[in-house]
Amino acid sequence: MTTGSVRGKLMLLAWPVMLSHLLQTFYNLADAFWLGKLGRQALTAPTITMHVFFIAFALAMGLGAAGTTLVSQFKGAGEEKKASVVGGQLLLLLTGIGLVFGIAGYLFTPQILNLLQTPADSWQMTYDYMRWIFTGFPLLFVFFVYQGISTGLGDTVGPMQVNLIAVIVNVILDPLLIFGLGPFPEMGVVGAAVATVFSRALASFIGMHRLFKGTNGMRILPADIKPNRSMIRKIMKIGLPVSLGQLGTSLGFTFMIGIVNSFGSAVTAAFGVGNRIIHMAFVPAMGLSQANATAVGQNLGAGNVERAEKSSKTALLLIGLILLPIALGMFFFGADISRAFVDDPEVIELGRVMFRITTPSVYVFGFLMVLLGSFQGSGYTLPVMVLNMSRLWVLRIPGAYLLAYSLGMGPLGIWWSMFISNTLVTVAGWLWFRKGTWKTKAAHLVLDTRDAESTVHVTDMD
Repeated sequence: MTTGSVRGKLMLLAWPVMLSHLLQTFYNLADAFWLGKLGRQALTAPTITMHVFFIAFALAMGLGAAGTTLVSQFKGAGEEKKASVVGGQLLLLLTGIGLVFGIAGYLFTPQILNLLQTPADSWQMTYDYMRWIFTGFPLLFVFFVYQGISTGLGDTVGPMQVNLIAVIVNVILDPLLIFGLGPFPEMGVVGAAVATVFSRALASFIGMHRLFKGTNGMRILPADIKPNRSMIRKIMKIGLPVSLGQLGTSLGFTFMIGIVNSFGSAVTAAFGVGNRIIHMAFVPAMGLSQANATAVGQNLGAGNVERAEKSSKTALLLIGLILLPIALGMFFFGADISRAFVDDPEVIELGRVMFRITTPSVYVFGFLMVLLGSFQGSGYTLPVMVLNMSRLWVLRIPGAYLLAYSLGMGPLGIWWSMFISNTLVTVAGWLWFRKGTWKTKAAHLVLDTRDAESTVHVTDMD
């Protein structure tokens, strides 16, 4: 990422990430598609669980992002050995975190469902589905280690291949276990959960095998897994702000699903379908964001600030061009998209209105996602935390309460709160990026030439 065409290198790195994220969405889309055939009550199970799921995954995603930052900058600085230490410490951290979250979530599932005001007609189905998802947490967390490290190295094809295998397994198992086809028992919503846990665990095993074998050019050794306080501090310094931002977002979405649930299962179903499609629309932005983070990290590690800035601006131009036709399709065909999942007139109409209101802000928010990649790649992750948390807790949740309840707009108020929060936080992110603090407050890694052992350290240029 430090030489050659910036645009060409970004797209070369981004398209496997885009496809990988798209494949990830198929986990939930496959569940939603098949469970929708059982009725809208069954569809609420993955919708509610998905938001709880991402609360726990916030920490994993943040630390995985720290892995991308550190590995990319070590690679740019020519310190590949330290990149393998990052991998070992990430594996140690995320396996333990996954175990804690899995046990806690399993034990407190009833309390979580009651807190979220889960509709009575969907409570038991959601309970069964959620508990199965929690049992797979320790293994599921491990995949973030493989994905974060590979992206930092510039290998985005590997995670895409692993995701493809896992998604194929999930898509095959879903109808077999949900409806009891052939020799398989009919498990209903539990079948969808079992298929998801099994396929994600498979992805983690394959990823770890590749890291320990050294398939992507970096091999984790047993010595790398021994606790290394210095490296753990680096991971936490960069990863915690990202994790807190993700956690704030996930908690915010969980509160939002509580607001949505209060209007009944039809609104929950429309919101669930809409969120999945919006997530798919963000796939190009996710890909370019991660590609940009890698490019910024490697170039800052190599001391090439100008090329890092050029990468960010090129990624912004690309996402604007890519997202435009996607946004137009969502705006004009929202009702047809909803009908593909649930053939319920009320849900279809709610979905049509939701897409008409929120789609322009979805387009705008794609630019912010690319900018967050710049902040992440530099290691200056404070903006990631502030912007992510502000979107939900300062803008969307208060806006939803005000519009939906106080002003009596109902579900329409929820859709408008989504539009307002996405738009305003993107404007704030652009202004922060233009200040250039991600370059001048350099948290990036540089070679300390004064150290005889060429120690890599974190600098602070305040």
